[in-house]
Amino acid sequence: MRLKMGNDSTVTEFILLGFPALLSVQIILFCTFFVLYALTLTGNVLIILVTSASTELHTPMYFFLSNLSFLEILYTSVTIPNMLLNFLLKNNFISFSRCLAQMYLFIALGSIECTLLAVMAFDRYIAICNPLHYVTVMDTSTCVILVSTSWISGFINSMVHTISTVHLNFCASNSVNQFFCDIPPLLKLACGSTWLNEIVLFIVGGVYGLGSFLLTLISYIHIISTILKIKSKTGQQKAFSTCASHLIVVALFYGTSIFAYFSSTSKQGLDQENLAPVIYSVVTPTLNPIIYTLRNKEFKSALRKMMSVEYVYF
Repeated sequence: MRLKMGNDSTVTEFILLGFPALLSVQIILFCTFFVLYALTLTGNVLIILVTSASTELHTPMYFFLSNLSFLEILYTSVTIPNMLLNFLLKNNFISFSRCLAQMYLFIALGSIECTLLAVMAFDRYIAICNPLHYVTVMDTSTCVILVSTSWISGFINSMVHTISTVHLNFCASNSVNQFFCDIPPLLKLACGSTWLNEIVLFIVGGVYGLGSFLLTLISYIHIISTILKIKSKTGQQKAFSTCASHLIVVALFYGTSIFAYFSSTSKQGLDQENLAPVIYSVVTPTLNPIIYTLRNKEFKSALRKMMSVEYVYF
């Protein structure tokens, strides 16, 4: 829809194209994404409940993990429910204000995840490289400050990108080549120059994302170096097991994000361009709780205890 302004027109709503090449299998797509969303919610809610109920898991590592789980619930809820509704109603229209709100929340939550993963890597660095100082360094106030900083900085980072986008004039096509609103597909629809937006995206987004990645990378370089110095194989395995799950999640998050970046900047077909966001915004959040629960003996032990208590109670 467009509003007339003189000889020009301004877009007031967008069409989310989603997966135009797969229109014949909309029901299959709905079922697939519904199952993935249900698994994401179930897995992350379970992590929050178990870490809250078990006093043995009231440690910095699980405090950060429960925050990450809460984040994943919000992150997927920003895009998937709307996509599922579009599959059912076959109505892909979204208003300009809702599109901006979705973009703001999606970027904010993605930014927070970058920082939280860096914070969790720092936590593992202190635990493995400076175990004698762990209790004093990672006390309650420090954990709260680190998590609060992650959330506040993520929303500020997203605010910068959203403000730079809201001033653009959309007067041509209103078809967004994606199943949710994001900066790259919106920039392609803007009339006039977008060089300032691209600079903001490159500098602000790059510094934020690259900064979080480098902090994570430096932490793991020190962690791996320390583990390799342990003479006992058993000691090495025990030390590595405390950070293996997080390392896998980090690899998944940044691996899929890098894949998405190169997919969006390269010349390719519509299907591949839409595949990348599905991986990092739907598939990865579904896998994260599975990775943490399947590879974590402490969590599985706490879960068994909680289930046995509930069984006896009922």
